[in-house]
Amino acid sequence: MKILVINSGSSSIKYKLFDMEDMKSLASGLIENIGKKTSSFHHKDPLSGSDIERDLPVTGHKQGFTLMMDTLLETGAITDISSLSAMGHRVVHGGKRFKAPVLVDKEVMETIRKLIPLAPLHNPANLTGIEAAMKLAPDTPQVAVFDTAFHQTMPKEAFLYALPRHLYDKFHVRRYGFHGTSHSYVSRIAASFLNIHTGHINCISLHLGNGASATAIKNGNSIDTSMGLTPLEGLIMGTRSGDIDPAIIFYLARVAGLDIREIDHVLNFESGLLGICGENDMRAITQKAKKGDPLAELAIDMFCHRLKKYIGAYTAILQRVDCLIFTGGIGENSQLIRLKTCSGLEHMGILIDPEKNSKPLPEITAINKTDSPVKILVAPTDEELEIARQTRQVLMGRH
Repeated sequence: MKILVINSGSSSIKYKLFDMEDMKSLASGLIENIGKKTSSFHHKDPLSGSDIERDLPVTGHKQGFTLMMDTLLETGAITDISSLSAMGHRVVHGGKRFKAPVLVDKEVMETIRKLIPLAPLHNPANLTGIEAAMKLAPDTPQVAVFDTAFHQTMPKEAFLYALPRHLYDKFHVRRYGFHGTSHSYVSRIAASFLNIHTGHINCISLHLGNGASATAIKNGNSIDTSMGLTPLEGLIMGTRSGDIDPAIIFYLARVAGLDIREIDHVLNFESGLLGICGENDMRAITQKAKKGDPLAELAIDMFCHRLKKYIGAYTAILQRVDCLIFTGGIGENSQLIRLKTCSGLEHMGILIDPEKNSKPLPEITAINKTDSPVKILVAPTDEELEIARQTRQVLMGRH
């Protein structure tokens, strides 16, 4: 069984082909700057070790999908389109309608379209990718896998805001959460690593990258998460503010004369790590901090302080925590962030081993001291593999 995973952005197509018999990647690629004068195309074949890189005009997603398919055929990754069992599509927002991945039909497409106001930057691009795939491969099953679906197990006390009820009933204002595919994947492999049944694991998952979120997982289900109606809420991120006093918005409108669009841009694109120290890449910030840059040091301190607060809060609601999971680009690669985040949490049973933490960690690894009640895991995420796995489950009728 071969499944092609698609992540379609507004001007990009990211893809990965899996052989589901052994869960191995057969090929992957990225098409960027679609619709611009010069687009870039990078295709990688891990079996042969060959890379294809081209700069060429790609006028739209339909042409991008044709380029992707032609390359998969030319390199022998697939023999023909009919050899694909399905295509699995990442869709950012499923609202409260989608609690699991679904086979795409007209009704599903229309529902995703109606959810565009909740994810105006992402859902239109996701839809464009599904439409292009359906035209190119009309006989191939298309499956939508939603970033928000994993969090649909949250109880009302976690997903509702303390706002007038009609705002939820009429406008669907509530916490949805994101990065669900990643949190689902790493909690599942953590359970396997610790020899705990997936339905019994209690853990705190930290997906840390340019976008960052924390999730409390009880008995394998998400019961709370840091991102909210949108990905703006929660942890400090690359350019997003995370949690702030909502009254700051009104204050900026009165005192700074900013309109609602300008404030939206400030909070989403000019804040977070970038707003604190002028950099949004944790690698660059870490290098500056090592050289004594006070703003870089402050950015790291603030980032880790916010993480500690969420770890403490989620420990309180979980009561029993089997493990703390670091994943995402920062979580997997920043020894400093892991160390600073865990330091001072010994009273909560979180005891990091600095020596284990300092080693390269290409696969899931425990970095806690042997007597640590809470295991500390670094778990490389694989959202594409999780989408492929969930797509296969839909084909087998398990969702």
